[in-house]
Amino acid sequence: MSTAPAAPARPENPTGLLALLFTGFVLIGIPTVIVGPILPLFISRWSLNDSQAGLFFAVQFGASLCGTWITTALTAWFGYRPGLTIGYLLTGVGLALLNAPTHALALVATATFGMGYGVAIPPSNLSAAEAGGKRSAGLVSLLNFAWGIGAVVCSPLIMLALRHGFLPVLLYTLASCALVLSVSFLFVSFPHEHVHAAESGSSPAVIPGYAITAGVAVLFFVYVGIEAGVGGWAAEYVKRLAGHGSSLSTIAPMFFYVGLTIGRGSASLVLLRVRESHVVLGALGLAVLGIAVIIAAASPITAIAGFSIAGFGCASIYPIHISWFSKWYGAVSRRLSGLFFSMASLGGAVMPWVVGLVSTQVGSLRIGLLVPLAGCFVMLAGLALLHRQRLV
Repeated sequence: MSTAPAAPARPENPTGLLALLFTGFVLIGIPTVIVGPILPLFISRWSLNDSQAGLFFAVQFGASLCGTWITTALTAWFGYRPGLTIGYLLTGVGLALLNAPTHALALVATATFGMGYGVAIPPSNLSAAEAGGKRSAGLVSLLNFAWGIGAVVCSPLIMLALRHGFLPVLLYTLASCALVLSVSFLFVSFPHEHVHAAESGSSPAVIPGYAITAGVAVLFFVYVGIEAGVGGWAAEYVKRLAGHGSSLSTIAPMFFYVGLTIGRGSASLVLLRVRESHVVLGALGLAVLGIAVIIAAASPITAIAGFSIAGFGCASIYPIHISWFSKWYGAVSRRLSGLFFSMASLGGAVMPWVVGLVSTQVGSLRIGLLVPLAGCFVMLAGLALLHRQRLV
């Protein structure tokens, strides 16, 4: 599998674009993880079992998968602007509808904002990677650091909203911010406004073959599944360890995303001195340690420590994989992004649901969390394959 991708070019002044991308990723961090802290409320409100509760993750990330397919076509033919505009519009609508009176409508709302950020995330990451040039890994890591800020504040915001009864106001405010961003992306410049023109006159380059492409797609699937599976079930897991619902259980996902955010903020500095492949290897080791601590935990405090370690371990993996993808495939990444980001969304849909399914079947959420732990070892095997092929 070889072709001649164009070398990524940067817009003359990417400041406005990057400002919107970073602001948007702070916002997107909230709906991406909001199901986790709000899930105990839904379980209590509609008397859901773990398998039924896990359906929220499947619907969210399944809709995100559909959004990825949509944005792939939009990006290939029209550039990044339509995906970002439509993505934030759908995200706003979904957030506005989330505090629904019925289980079915809550699922529809979840699907809507899931599709929304599914449409918006690929063009955000790829346009940032193009704007970053040789330092794309660091810039994409910082962009996902911004996502982590939204993910971190989500749990305490939900906790305060539930405690003081302003959940509808919070959701409507977030929806309004998403709509403002949707309009703002209509007026900013993007790298390679016309992808076909960008591909002309490109220098020859060889990109990974079909087998490696499939293998990297699997890594995208497994990584996002791990992140969604661990972070998504954090609140319910801590609630069960404590034996009752509490503010601590509601904000438990925050600790996972605090670790994720700190890790992504520091990764941009570490990557200046350490090879990307070595960073990913160390990160996976920390993720394994963190999930093992969670599974072995006998108290909420120990579990929260495990969530923090796991989040820190997961931090740099996804941004580095996106950077590799952008470097290996160049302008062709616009056409292939559907495969990789689809696999990422599919992983987020499947693994948290499988965690809930296993938990229901064996009667233990602790056993269910063995699923993302196994995923870490799959990623270690994939990294070894890339190393043998001299790609990393």
